[in-house]
Amino acid sequence: MMSQGSPELVLKRRPFGSWLLGPADQSIRLLRFRLQVLMTTFSIGTNLIGALVVFVLAVFVLPGPPLLDHLKLFEAIVIPLYFFVAVAIGCIWSTRLTRRVTRWVEEERPATRQEQIATLQLPLRLTLIEVLLWLGAVVIFTVMTVVLQPENALRIAVTVFDGMIITCAVSYLLTEFALRPVAARALVDAPPPRRLLAAGLKARTVFFWAVGSGVPVAGLMLAAVLALIEKDVSSTRLSVVILALGIVALGNGWLLTMLSAKSVVAPVRSVRTALGLIGEGQLDVSIPVFDGTELGSLQAGFNRMAEGLRERERIRDVFGRYVGADVVQEALTSDQLGGEERFVAVLFVDLVGSTEIAVERPPAEVVQLLNRFFEIVVDEVDQQGGFVNKFAGDAALAVFGAPAELPDAAGRALCAGRELARRLAEELPEATAGIGVTAGIVVAGTVGDVRRHEYTVIGDPVNEAARLSELAKSVPGRLIASMTAVEESAPAEADCWQPGDQVTVRGRSAPTHLAIPQ
Repeated sequence: MMSQGSPELVLKRRPFGSWLLGPADQSIRLLRFRLQVLMTTFSIGTNLIGALVVFVLAVFVLPGPPLLDHLKLFEAIVIPLYFFVAVAIGCIWSTRLTRRVTRWVEEERPATRQEQIATLQLPLRLTLIEVLLWLGAVVIFTVMTVVLQPENALRIAVTVFDGMIITCAVSYLLTEFALRPVAARALVDAPPPRRLLAAGLKARTVFFWAVGSGVPVAGLMLAAVLALIEKDVSSTRLSVVILALGIVALGNGWLLTMLSAKSVVAPVRSVRTALGLIGEGQLDVSIPVFDGTELGSLQAGFNRMAEGLRERERIRDVFGRYVGADVVQEALTSDQLGGEERFVAVLFVDLVGSTEIAVERPPAEVVQLLNRFFEIVVDEVDQQGGFVNKFAGDAALAVFGAPAELPDAAGRALCAGRELARRLAEELPEATAGIGVTAGIVVAGTVGDVRRHEYTVIGDPVNEAARLSELAKSVPGRLIASMTAVEESAPAEADCWQPGDQVTVRGRSAPTHLAIPQ
């Protein structure tokens, strides 16, 4: 069960760094609604606060000649009127531009390369709309002041211009934040284009540093210039001016730094959270790529890495199904041809009458029977710590004690043989099989060519186990072992066997002392 702070829950609930942006799989309709609400709220809020700060600084804080009554009255009418008109124009213009650029989202199709670039550039284009509207305010209020009271024109022009830079910088960061889900959909199939990376994280950081520190300093310099021009500014008035500008500078610097830092931290945090899941072994992890700078390349690089890990694990799993997990580990740690002498136990199992089965039954039924047969074989061998080294038509060779060391390899092979004989008789009576078990020294290792390897065991015990399985087909229980294996096993397993005859099996010169289960 996932805890509230678990990485899985964080990625699921806040894939874009904030719950305000919703989940990654939200519907198009919900995404549109969320985007419209956030962008409208951010636009109106930032411009309203910016306009109020500019008005207070220009009218009540900065030194200079007092505004004339008719100028105050004129501004009291024009400023609110221009604000509402500009906000209405900006909202309509921005909404139309956003819908046109992101039309591919509503059409529920991947973005083309041109649409991807346009989507990533959308925050800048939306901010330019606000810049144009603020420049209109600069021109209108400066001209108005020049006509009515020229000595205050510089104060009004510079204050409104500085307010434009700060407000538009904050608006850009908030717009980029709101558009993360759309950017993620644009970047789902490709990383950020190189043409956007050229003016990426470094340029953006330098720009916002300049806005956060340079513009407030320019305001203080303006206050000093105006105080020099007016000449009779009192120390109390100058102190108030400096305190007010200092508060604005600190607030502006804090806000820009926080928003800029969050824009950097969000993609890095998503990668860090996903890396935690990878470290816990959860490879089925993918994060949305929602940043158009180098950080977006970092997110895309993580997804490629995770995909490569999943592919490697899938190959390893498939490889293990063919040769066994222990052999996979051996292949990964050693790339040398050759082998070493090892004491192992060998179990060989072979179906009785497989030729008749193939003739009398349809091929699909034969395959189904073989799969059921091998399922029981693999299950019992795995239970005892061995691995099936080969499938040869209707027979299987299982090895205990290689490539990994196995305590009581002979006893485990004998136990597997007994359980296998029991299960085949109970679960697959239509397919009887002979089972032979023995133990001895073999050469275990990789054989073949540098281009094609195979792990195998070679030696007399392998041949002996195959011959014992042939003998087992004609005896009750269909199971025969060698006394060598019984003698090498632990007493608990050895007590389950009794000696039998001595026979010389085909292909061997030395006789084999047989053992049968009690």
